Amino acid sequence: MSVWEQIKALFVSEEPVDAVFKEAWLEHLNHNLPIYKRLPDELKICLRQKIARFIATTYFEACGGLELTDEIILTIAGQACLLIVNHPGEPYPNLKTVIVYPAAFKSVQRQVDALGIVTEREIARTGESWSNGTVVLAWDSVAHGARNIFDGNNVTLHEFAHQLDQENARSDGVPILHTPEAYRTWANVLSDDFERLVDRAERGKKSVMDHYGATNMAEFFSVATESFFEKPRQMYKKHPELYQELSTYYRLDPRVWFLPS
Repeated sequence: MSVWEQIKALFVSEEPVDAVFKEAWLEHLNHNLPIYKRLPDELKICLRQKIARFIATTYFEACGGLELTDEIILTIAGQACLLIVNHPGEPYPNLKTVIVYPAAFKSVQRQVDALGIVTEREIARTGESWSNGTVVLAWDSVAHGARNIFDGNNVTLHEFAHQLDQENARSDGVPILHTPEAYRTWANVLSDDFERLVDRAERGKKSVMDHYGATNMAEFFSVATESFFEKPRQMYKKHPELYQELSTYYRLDPRVWFLPS
């Protein structure tokens, strides 16, 4: 039985997650997710519980000749659940399917010009998040992003941040926040830092965040999420208010995972 089938059976039996979370599954997390080893023990326990629930409630589909393995499922689930490890409730309640290709896949991009003329073209993608509850990922990019935790480039974190953003039926860089009062500060801080990134991108200046985040507010939120988890100390130094907004939203402070040894 695959990890997917075993975890589904686990929830039917109502056994404790850690009682059956196999050593082989932990080896995948330790090997493919170096960030996992940096987490405090209590957060590791919470993450394993979220991973199990995520796998039990999500359909995984391999395409392009890829064979779906425990390694692939756990590597994706581990990163996706890191975003919501301290969030109450079900992980990604709108998510239904994760589609995995072996490498970059072709996607049709539709554009409408000022005259209303629609054009379509095929582009190579490493990840997509659809508002119908589907995430599409390229496995080679997933694995690379998971194993390099210092470059701020992680396609899984990026696409699942989009899923969080899309939970309110919009994709605008504003996920469902914890309190009504939080929206004004969120909008002010993120719009200010978005404009800063746009300016630096236009002038060809380096930033803690990838310039792709200057595309629009939805991409900015996802790109900022990547840097928050993989370059937290740099983000806190250069964008302290943005870091605090993301820390409040994710209920995490990744700076402590990257303390000098």
